[in-house]
Amino acid sequence: MTKKKIAWVTDSTAYITKDLLDHPDVYVLPLAIIFDGEAFDDGIDLSTDELYERIRTNKEIPKTSQPAAGRFAELYEKLSEEYESAVAIHISSKLSGTLDSSASGRDMAGFDVQIVDSFSMSYAITTLIYKGMKLAEKEQSAKEIRETLQAESKRSENYILLGSLDQFYKGGRMSGTQFLIGNILKIKPIIRITKNGEFELFQKVRSEKKATNRMLELLQQALEKNRIEQVQIMHGNDLHRANEIKEMINIQFPKLDTFVGEISSSIAVHAGEGTTVLIWSNEEK
Repeated sequence: MTKKKIAWVTDSTAYITKDLLDHPDVYVLPLAIIFDGEAFDDGIDLSTDELYERIRTNKEIPKTSQPAAGRFAELYEKLSEEYESAVAIHISSKLSGTLDSSASGRDMAGFDVQIVDSFSMSYAITTLIYKGMKLAEKEQSAKEIRETLQAESKRSENYILLGSLDQFYKGGRMSGTQFLIGNILKIKPIIRITKNGEFELFQKVRSEKKATNRMLELLQQALEKNRIEQVQIMHGNDLHRANEIKEMINIQFPKLDTFVGEISSSIAVHAGEGTTVLIWSNEEK
C-alpha cells in the first residue's frame, strides 16, 4: 500500500472547523479538564454547556492537563502505518506542556513528526493548519512546511477580553495584585498573547465598551500596515456579544471577512464565560 504523504495533528485548544473535522488526514488529541479529580476529554466527554454549568455550581476552579506522551506515541505509531510523515501544530509551549508531550510521543514512536509551536491558541492554530495544507499542495515536504509555519506563527495577533478575572487568577495566569486592583476598580483588562507565546496584560480599560473599542482600534492599526484576510471573533458562551462585535467590524471595515466561533472548553476553563477574543494574521500587502 502506498502511504499518504502528510498527516495533520493538533490538540483540542485549536478551533476545529467542519472542514477540518471531516478531513480524513486531520487528527486531534484532546486536553483533559479535571473537576474534583475526575478527568474529561475536552470536546468529547464534556460539552461547553456542561462545562459552564459545572463552573457555575462548583466552588473549585477546574484544571487542565495536556495529553500524555503515551497517547501521542500511540497516535504516531498508528499514523506511521499510513503516512510518510506528520505535521503537528500545538498550543504555545509557554501556555501548556502539550507540545513537549507531542515531542516525547514522537520520539517514542520513532515517526517523522515535524512539530510547530503556534505561540498561540484557538483559531490562530487553525490558520496555521490551513496554511500548511496549501504548502503541501505545492509538494513541500513536512520539514519545509514546519520551517515556514514556525515563521508564520509570528504573524498572529490575539487580544482577549476576559470573562472572569477569578478563573484567570485562580488558574495562575494573573498575579494577586493585578486581580485585586482589577476587582476593586472594575477594570476590564485586555490580555495579549505575545510573539513568544506568553500571556501579557496589555492594557487596563474601565469598561467593556471601551475595551471593545480599543481592540477595534488595534485592528484598524494592523489593517493600515498589513493585509488581513479574516478576523476571528471567538467567544466563551456569549454568541450575542460576539455577533455585536461582528456587526461593529462589518460597519467599520465592510471589506473585511469575519468569522464567529466558540473557544474550546480547555481555554474557557482559564478565561471564563463571557470571554471575547479577536484573532487575525498579519499578511504582507
